[in-house]
Parts: sequence; structure tokens; C-alpha cells
Amino acid sequence: MSVPKHVAIILDGNGRWAKAKGMPRNYGHVQGAKTVEVICEEAYRMGIQYLTVYAFSTENWNRPSDEVAALMTLLRNYMKTCLKTAAKNNMCVRVLGDKTGLDADIRTRIDELERATVNNTGLHFQIALNYGGRDEIRRAVRRIAADVKEGRLSEEEISEELISGYLDTAGIPEPDLLIRTCNEQRVSNFLLWQLAYTELYFTPVAWPDFSKEELEKAVEAYNHRDRKFGLVKEA
Repeated sequence: MSVPKHVAIILDGNGRWAKAKGMPRNYGHVQGAKTVEVICEEAYRMGIQYLTVYAFSTENWNRPSDEVAALMTLLRNYMKTCLKTAAKNNMCVRVLGDKTGLDADIRTRIDELERATVNNTGLHFQIALNYGGRDEIRRAVRRIAADVKEGRLSEEEISEELISGYLDTAGIPEPDLLIRTCNEQRVSNFLLWQLAYTELYFTPVAWPDFSKEELEKAVEAYNHRDRKFGLVKEA
């Protein structure tokens, strides 16, 4: 079985999963964080080299303030756990998104995590925090415009490859497979530039219930796709 080099996942359904169990939404988020740890290990065992998860979007700030506060507390705790997990599993961690929108202590923990794991050679794990695909492109365009204005770059040099180098994912291969849980069938402003030729897989399973077996199902479905990368199939 061919294993995709890079898998991206939209972690959906934590709140609905908790509600179905008569529990508060934050209970679902806590369980979802535990699932992330499991899938990181299982993905690496399968041979997946890059795993990117959509953890907190720019739109998530519009959720009720108590839920956002609980998510930020969970994030702070997760940064500590992730540092230990990364050391144990030789995992290289990188955070995507506009970090300036996060509290100073969270930015400090992110910096510590990235610096401590930058030379690790195991799974490359990307966490999208305060991330939106359109916002990422906007930030990249502004940096390109500034470089053109300052004479560091000419308009003629602007290519798809150059634009990719200004994105949060610079140096990371584009996803081969995108998984979205809980049966939602849209990309929700996630990796809009990078998903141009990515295979999409949707599952009704809520993220807290996502398992090794579910990951294997997604990879198996990926193996049945006829990937032509935009080329017209000959008759």
C-alpha cells in the first residue's frame, strides 16, 4: 500500500461528540487533544512523513468567550505535553498561522517548542493555530509587496514557487491527502493554496473517535484514487 507523504486533517466534531454524551464541549476538545497524540504516533508508524492538523482557525475567535478561554487553556497545557512527546518520538513541530494574535505566553511556548524540535528527524508535525488560508495568503502578499517596494524583489521574479516560499508552509511539501472528520464536506479556509491537487477524504467519525483503523481506511481510499495532477487522462 502506498502511504501519502503528507496528510492534513481538519479536526472536526469535538463539541458534537461531547454533546452526544451529555458532556460540555470542552470535554470533547480535551479528548480530541488526546486523539492528536495517538494519531501522530500511528501516522509515523505507517510511514507518513508530514502531518498537519487544523487546531484553531481565525474564525474560532467568534465562538463563545468561555469556550475560547477553555481552548486557550487546553492549548497551553498541550504545548507542554507536545514538547515531551516530541522529545520522546524525535518529532519536529512547527506552528502555522498568525502567532501575533495569540497571548505572549503562548507565543513563548510555541517558540520554545519549535526551537527544541527543529533538528528532530521523525514525523514533521504542523499545528495550524489562529490560522486561515485567506489570511495566510494575505500576509504572504503583503511581505512580497514590501520586498518589491524595497527593491529586494522584482515583479518578474514572482512565480508560484516564490509565493509558496512566502507562505507559512514554506519548505513543507503540499498535502497528498486531506481528511475531514464528522462528515463535513468542505475545506473551511484551510491550506487554500496548498490543497490545489490534494485528494479529499470525508468521514462521519467525529475526531475524538478517530483511530488508527480510521486513518488506515483513509489511506486505503487514497490508494484507490487515480492521481493525474491536473493532466488529462489519455483515451
